[in-house]
Amino acid sequence: MDEAHAYGPRLRVLAEPTLRSVLARIGHPSTGTAELPGLVRTAYARLTFAALDEHFPSGDGRTPTRMTASEPRAVYSGPLLRADTRLVVCAVIRAGLLPAQVCYEIACQVLPPEHVRLDFLNLSRETDAHGRVTGVRMDGSKLGGDVRDAVVLVPDPMGATGGTLAHTAACYRSLGGGTPRAIVALHLMVTPEAVRRVLAECPEVHVLAGRFDRALSDPAVLATPPGTHPERERGLTDVQYIVPGAGGMGELLTNSWV
Repeated sequence: MDEAHAYGPRLRVLAEPTLRSVLARIGHPSTGTAELPGLVRTAYARLTFAALDEHFPSGDGRTPTRMTASEPRAVYSGPLLRADTRLVVCAVIRAGLLPAQVCYEIACQVLPPEHVRLDFLNLSRETDAHGRVTGVRMDGSKLGGDVRDAVVLVPDPMGATGGTLAHTAACYRSLGGGTPRAIVALHLMVTPEAVRRVLAECPEVHVLAGRFDRALSDPAVLATPPGTHPERERGLTDVQYIVPGAGGMGELLTNSWV
């Protein structure tokens, strides 16, 4: 079940009560460091399945089962992911490390592990004297090669300004060696500000989110489907925190409040 909006086909927002309940617990004031990783794993398992089903090539296949030894007809025949296509998971340090590990582990369960890669991008927010985000700085990173014809997943929990995703897409463009089949951003929560930037600046990127947060929009805008009045939609505070959001999830995941 998807949430209706007017941003076009490159944005997909899952409107699933179970996933939304997990996201509510992730952002709840009572949720602590010990409980949060399990909740994030559960949410990202759902997003990973949705991303692979939508963007990874599939086709009809056949595979034996353990019943085949006693019954030759016990062969599954039906849709399977294409085993000859590469998948690259990009871990954006630091809140993206656990989500990327979840994506990587699931991918290795359903694809040949030799076709699955985990990259690391160390992107840090740059802020001004008032705490406002002014840009993104890239420090030491590890990219394992080109992404020609690969599907690239970027599990970044909070899609706030879109800056991280724009820089990530630019990094992969700069590698050369061919273009990916798709770059798919996986956000637990995403803002109108991020969606507008990514759709405008990154034509190769698709956005998949568990929730579209625009609670700072005026009531008249909130009464319409997302994207009806895109320039009047707002989900970021003056220091680029998402509302309703999850309030410092990256800090809580690592118990490091810097």
